[in-house]
Parts: sequence; C-alpha cells; structure tokens
Amino acid sequence: MPKSVEPEDGSESNTDTFKIHTFYLFWPYLAPIYRSTNLIASMKRPVRPLISILMLVALAATLSCRIAIRRRGVFTVSTELESTRVIIQPPPMQIFNSSLLKFAATDIGEEKSKHEIEQLLEGNFASQGRYRTFATWNRFNRHDIKARNSNGLSVMLRSPKFYRYWLDFRRNLQDWARKKMFQPEIMMDLVRLVKVPIDNHNGLISSDKAYKSCAVVGNSGILLSSDHGALIDGHEVVIRLNNARTERFEKNVGSKTSISFVNSNILHLCARREGCFCHPYGGNVPMVMYICQPVHFMDYLVCNSSHKAPLLITDPRFDMLCARIVKYYSVKRFVQETGKPLGEWGSTHDGSMFHYSSGMQAVMLALGICDKVSIFGFGKSTSAKHHYHTNQKAELRLHDYEAEYAFYHDLVNNPQAIPFISDKFRFPPVVIYQ
Repeated sequence: MPKSVEPEDGSESNTDTFKIHTFYLFWPYLAPIYRSTNLIASMKRPVRPLISILMLVALAATLSCRIAIRRRGVFTVSTELESTRVIIQPPPMQIFNSSLLKFAATDIGEEKSKHEIEQLLEGNFASQGRYRTFATWNRFNRHDIKARNSNGLSVMLRSPKFYRYWLDFRRNLQDWARKKMFQPEIMMDLVRLVKVPIDNHNGLISSDKAYKSCAVVGNSGILLSSDHGALIDGHEVVIRLNNARTERFEKNVGSKTSISFVNSNILHLCARREGCFCHPYGGNVPMVMYICQPVHFMDYLVCNSSHKAPLLITDPRFDMLCARIVKYYSVKRFVQETGKPLGEWGSTHDGSMFHYSSGMQAVMLALGICDKVSIFGFGKSTSAKHHYHTNQKAELRLHDYEAEYAFYHDLVNNPQAIPFISDKFRFPPVVIYQ
C-alpha cells in the first residue's frame, strides 16, 4: 500500500485537506459570525461550488421572506389606518335671510340715543327729568325755587361736588359713545377686557386662558323646584344676575358668587343708599355692568369710588353685538309666527325700548371667558314665579324671552345658526339645566 507523502516542512497536504487558520462567515441573515483558529475542515474541491450555490439560494430566500413580511406588515398597517381613519367634514355653511339680518342691524333708537348723549356732554342734565329724584342727582344739583331765569323756570344750582366728577363723567361717556359700533370679533377680546382685570384684583397672574367652567345662574322661579345648589357651586366661576339674593335659597341656587352681573338700572338704585351699597355677595365680588342709559355714568363714577372690587362696564361693541343677535331672533320669530311684514315688529315690542335681558348678555359674556358653560334658571313655567326671590309674575314687554330661548337652543344644538358673530370665534360647549 503506497505511503502518503508528507511535505518535509511538516505542513499538511493541500491536495486532500486544507487548514483554516481564521474563518469569518459574513451572512447577516443566516447565522452569527464565527471565529475559529486552527480549524481543520475536510472538504473536497468539487463540493465547494455546490455549497456556495446553496448558501446563495438560502440567502436569497431569507431576504425574500423578510421583504415579504415587511411589505405585508406595511400593508396590514395601512389597512388598519384606512379602516380607522376619521374624515372630519366642515359644518355646512349657514345661509341667513339677508332681509332679517339687515333689519336686525338697524337700531331704531340710535338717533334718540345720540341726541341724549350730546345733551349730557353739554351738561344739560335737566333733560333727564326723572333722574332728579335719585340720590346721585340730588348730590350735585338742586333747583332754587326763589330764583327764576328769563323763561320763568327755577334756576338749577350745582354743588362743588358736581365739578369734581364732571370731567370724568364726560371722558367716560365720550369713550363709550366712540366705541359704540358693530364689531363681531369683540367676543375674542372678552378675556382681556373682563377676566384679566378680575384676575389681577384677586392677585392671580393674568393669562389669555379662559376659565375652565362657568355657571350662569338666572333668576327664574323654576329654580325653586330644583336642587342644583351644589352643582352650581362646583363650577370654577359662578355668575349671578342683578343682585338676586341667595340666602334661604342655597339648596336651589347655591351660595358661591364669582361675578355679579347687573344692568345700570340696578346700580342706579344702589346709588340711593349711603355709600352706594351694591354688594349683596360681599364687597370683594367683582361687578360687571352694561349701561342702559348714558346718564348712569354718573352713578358709575359715584359708586366706583367706594368699590373695593372692580366695577367693569361692558364694552359697547359687545352691547351692540348682543342687541343685534336678540333682535334677529325676535324678528325671525315674529315673521314665522304671525306672517306679518317686518315693519310691524316694532309696535309689538315697544320699538326703540326693545332690549336684551341681563341674562342673555351674561350668557354671552360666559361664552367669551369660559371653556364650558352651564346655564341654570333660564326658562319659565305657568306655575312658577317670574323671579325665584320675588313675587313678580309678569314679564317685561321690552324683552322677548321666547326669542332668547331660541338663541339658547341654538347655542346647545346648532351654534352655526347664530348670526353676527365672527367665524373665527369657537363656541364652548353649553349645557342648560331645567
């Protein structure tokens, strides 16, 4: 048997076996990296091409599987996204009756109001005859019965106090009259105009963020049949109307008051009291007031000097917006229910005396300064009193409460149907509690 011939240097024959001193296998999808030294692998030369081909086939198969899995995963995700995609459609464009809008935008009492303001700016307080019986008038003016002017009328004498307030009165009235214009974007300024001054008074750092939740508490007698007191007090801010008392009614109306919202007629009555007491909820509760009559600015100046908390007057641009909205709903209701022409609306609602209610404007205020609005005590019942805290039964003719109820209904269900407000304004969610 022939002997195998080994090399003289001691190395193994390169014909039958080969010695692998260092072996690295770089197949990222097949196996990890192996490192071995002095590894001897017996392998016949004819087998090498076959092994290489098999390894390439395996690599190709692995890559193909991974690509397929990835594609299938992407496809699956795409399908899931497609199935869960929420298509947000913009609300339908609201179409308003142009005739109603034009009629609602016309202020029947504008000329009368301008004339009254001009007289007051000239110092002609005598034209405001019925106000002479109130304290603020008597503090500054009196008629000398003995002295007569050329027309035979008694001479009006003014005390030195009048001139102390006169310049401020004139400046405030002029600023108010100059701003009295229609501006639908005013809703977006209410945080700055109302919330920021109140926050500053309370020692808080003012911001452009609205209150988290607000309860607007009306004065309807229907509150006596409810137990909403705790629910009302649970809101961050509670807005009450026209100094309606809460004593003995806490179970129905709550006891917390953050803002006292009044009309200037209420302040005018308060001015008759010593020190202009108008704080049934405490001297530190801020008051927000809208002007019913321009002459009430004198009451504002007298009372504001004694107030610890802010006494804020609503911006007249905000007043005009409220007036247009309420008149629109009133005219719309009048035409739909009676079928009469627009021109006959005024005789039904006292013409230039027609006005929105304090409750309506308080709700509008809450829309501008609150993220959520809850409404309590708005509504009526044949068995309920007009006000929960008084014996009044009759409603004021200068208000159209049914029209305001239609407005509240749209606030909850279809705010896009409310005219005159800027499209940029976003209505907060509103809930009405009966």
